[in-house]
Amino acid sequence: MASTRDIRRRIRSVKNTSQITKAMQMVASSKMRKAQMAAISGRPYAVLMNEVLSAVTEGAGDFSHPLMQKRTVRKRAVIVISTDKGLCGALNSNLLREVAHFDKDTTVYICAGRKGSQFVARTQRQLAAEFTYKDAPQFVEARAISKFAQDLFLKGNVDQVDVVYTNFINTLSQKAEVRQLLPIGEIVAVEAGVSGHGEGTALKKSDKEYLFEPGAGEVLGNLLPHYLNFQVFQFLLEAKASEHSARMVAMKNATDNAKQMIKDLTLEYNKLRQANITKELLEITSAAMAMG
Repeated sequence: MASTRDIRRRIRSVKNTSQITKAMQMVASSKMRKAQMAAISGRPYAVLMNEVLSAVTEGAGDFSHPLMQKRTVRKRAVIVISTDKGLCGALNSNLLREVAHFDKDTTVYICAGRKGSQFVARTQRQLAAEFTYKDAPQFVEARAISKFAQDLFLKGNVDQVDVVYTNFINTLSQKAEVRQLLPIGEIVAVEAGVSGHGEGTALKKSDKEYLFEPGAGEVLGNLLPHYLNFQVFQFLLEAKASEHSARMVAMKNATDNAKQMIKDLTLEYNKLRQANITKELLEITSAAMAMG
């Protein structure tokens, strides 16, 4: 049975831990709001871009582009967008579970975030490149990732490029998803009014009429690389919003559990202390009665 000294030591240790988790919760909470606003604010632009691409694709006719070339998939590249740090619940576990579904012999990995690259190294998979991105992702960071993937595809080193990322739904819910990036073919759309990014596999039709100069084909050829860059950028924003949301919730749960544990330990300490006092009183009373 634990002594009162041991229980006091445990209470002090749990209090120190709760102070740390509370501080991390506050930091994650402040970062979470900014990351969520950044992810949500990028979605209307993605919807509008899909509408424009729908119109230009329809007007381009038989236009073909190397980024739209469909090939038999013998080699695949997977962009893994993970976090640099842990303490964010099951976020990385769910993400890496999706990554593990790909055949390690026919897949190369492009990792954004240390957790993804560590998983690739630990499971002895082929790492093609590793990128970093900030708490507030920059478009130039997404463009570097997208450009590397496009080069692999255009050179014929891979026949398809997929992205595994965590889609931000709300503060309490984030979902690991797989999206095809290349070949574009059927471009991934963002349906208006749908929560989350990348829902659906067909372009959203627009009621507007567009006039393209010098021509729909030329516009489409110049627009496709920018579309891919922005898609990767939006994936980074969604992943970062999911990370901070999951970490805030995880730290809040840890803080609440620590407070409950302190209550339980304090109750146990008081019971043990009262039992010791009662025992001492009984010993004094018994000794007094024995001495008459």
